[in-house]
Amino acid sequence: MQQNNSVTEFILLGLTEDLMRQKTVFVIVFIFYVGTMVGNLLIIVTIKSSRTLGSPMYFFLFHFSLADSCFSTSIAPRLIVDALSAKRIISYNECMTQVFALHFFGSMEVFVLILMAADRYVAICKPLRYPNIMSQQVCNMLIVLAWIGAFIHSITQIILALRLPFCGPNLIDHYCCDLQPLMELACMDTYVINLLMVSNSGAITTTGFVILMISYIVILHSLRNHSAEGRKKALSTCTSHIIVVVLFFVPCIFIYTRPPTTFPMDKMVTIFYTIGTPFLNPFIYTLRNAEVKNAMRMIWHTKITSEGKR
Repeated sequence: MQQNNSVTEFILLGLTEDLMRQKTVFVIVFIFYVGTMVGNLLIIVTIKSSRTLGSPMYFFLFHFSLADSCFSTSIAPRLIVDALSAKRIISYNECMTQVFALHFFGSMEVFVLILMAADRYVAICKPLRYPNIMSQQVCNMLIVLAWIGAFIHSITQIILALRLPFCGPNLIDHYCCDLQPLMELACMDTYVINLLMVSNSGAITTTGFVILMISYIVILHSLRNHSAEGRKKALSTCTSHIIVVVLFFVPCIFIYTRPPTTFPMDKMVTIFYTIGTPFLNPFIYTLRNAEVKNAMRMIWHTKITSEGKR
């Protein structure tokens, strides 16, 4: 991986250098990561085990929870370990791998959120044609395209990262490897690379956010023609989706759609969408979704009953 480099490893400065605060970071991030993994694994197991959750929405939710778990895993374990380490050293290859994983699973979440919005649009606005439009074959094709799109995006980010030469300082003023903090260390003019990053990551996040918000505005507008019960159910589903969209996209847009400058709040904004949002996603999708909660109860009830008979 190393090209035009005299630097073989980086030192991550982390969220804080204060020892007491590092312990606080360890506890908080550990709790959030465990919560993220448990919540998403519950959703994944429930969707795979339940016969009542076979609709396209839950098919896409399965892949969203999978990507969410992997996205969090690309950041949180390293942050947890580094919070208790005196030296937070990451090799050049590990750093590039983290850049790839961060963008691969992060962009996958973006694409799946768009697919989920499209599914809700068809279900609410074209209910009679819904089974034909969102058939299992179509859903499979769409999710494959999403994974391919995420791979292409992350490969693009890696190519940009590999073009950065490092010949001096190796202190990354961040808790993870990403293009923005790496460009601060590069011994070259990074204007073009930053422009390419904005046109890639920035365009994906901004365009995705605009598409999603327009689609939900159209959906909410069309609910006027539905029954009170239909409006309530659709509104509950769309509200949870909109919460996820805002929590994930707004911080991403702040980070990836600006000139190559750093702000003191960058770390906190990044931790919000890399640690905070993945933790909230399972709760938003389960606590606001009666079908998922009922399916979880049925699975656990069946399991407890079968264990009792033994």
